[in-house]
Amino acid sequence: MNFIDMLIFGIYPYIVSVVFFLGCLIRYDKDQYTWKTGSSQMLSNKHFRVASNLFHIGIIGIFFGHFGGLVIPYEVWHMLGITLQAKQLIAMGAGGFFGVLCFIGLTYLVYRRLFNPRIRASSTRMDTAIVLVIYLQLILGMFSIFISSGHMDGQEMKNLMTWSKYLLTFRPEEAITFISDVHWIYRAHVFWGITLFLLFPFSRLVHIWSVPIEYLTRQYQIVRQK
Repeated sequence: MNFIDMLIFGIYPYIVSVVFFLGCLIRYDKDQYTWKTGSSQMLSNKHFRVASNLFHIGIIGIFFGHFGGLVIPYEVWHMLGITLQAKQLIAMGAGGFFGVLCFIGLTYLVYRRLFNPRIRASSTRMDTAIVLVIYLQLILGMFSIFISSGHMDGQEMKNLMTWSKYLLTFRPEEAITFISDVHWIYRAHVFWGITLFLLFPFSRLVHIWSVPIEYLTRQYQIVRQK
């Protein structure tokens, strides 16, 4: 057994999971005033709305795509009549579409964060770090689509799904046997994806927990009568 693989892909995910859940709970309990998006729209609004919308639409699509691809067992897809090859095509198509949307929006947001003096002055180190890690992760994901096009049998995808399944069922020693030999770009993509969850409780990403779903169904508030 490769010790480095066991450490990164067998033990690290469990450590991150503990930090993720406990970190979010502790931060919400002890430091609620920092539980916010920290929007910088008031400092610079040029093209911000378009870029932000593209980024959020893209990242939400990517998130649910990864959830469906890694968390939902292949047996479920097989029951639905979707083969590995078809699933890979779906993943490449949907991932490419939402990835491009996300890349366009995030590229502008990264540029704005790094080169707009007002935004840069109001940014914390974590604000800059988290957007760069997401950007790196997105680029790795986009490159993985090109790698996937070189082997359309879906086997690499199945290996990653099996790795995820064994991790979720607390069998790390078996899990790493399915990720040890996949292309390095997939391994890097997985590593940085896990690392995002490690950084999550210490960044503005915590605002994801506070998505105002009830806003869609609540009654209108009358502010002023005509």
